[in-house]
Amino acid sequence: MKVSLQMLVVMSAIIMLGAAGASLRAAEPSAVGLWEQVDEKSGKPESWFKITERNGAYEGNIVKIFFKPGEDENWVCDKCEGAERGKPVLGLALIKGMQRNGSSYENGTIMDPRDGAVYRALMKLSPDGQKLEVRGYLGISLFGRSQVWNRLPDNALAPPAAARAAPKGGAQKKQ
Repeated sequence: MKVSLQMLVVMSAIIMLGAAGASLRAAEPSAVGLWEQVDEKSGKPESWFKITERNGAYEGNIVKIFFKPGEDENWVCDKCEGAERGKPVLGLALIKGMQRNGSSYENGTIMDPRDGAVYRALMKLSPDGQKLEVRGYLGISLFGRSQVWNRLPDNALAPPAAARAAPKGGAQKKQ
């Protein structure tokens, strides 16, 4: 009986440790969410991306573009290939097929909508989950370019509260 009780305690401890490990892995930060891409020279935001996961593959769609004065706000991808050709850049999936490996994402691609070029891609999430290094490259990752994106709150795309709460027809004048 004594051996059985010890065995039961050991098995319970193993199960509890396994469950704790699984919940810790689930709590690890992920690239899923809203990200801001910033112009490296001016420090001003250029665009926002929403990264999602579907069936183990991660993709990033451009969800907001900060146009400079004089830029075409109806920008279409005329140099893209395939089904994306002629589509509005806003909403396009520019990051495709990324596979998670811990805090790294690999084996995917990133497209530059300015010229339609598709590059191999890597992403690396910071330990706190607030920065994402995105690297596009040709051949080997040594020959490429990286940017660091900043995480945004998930509700950053929501309309401002004041706009939602504004009465229709404007303010009424008291007499």
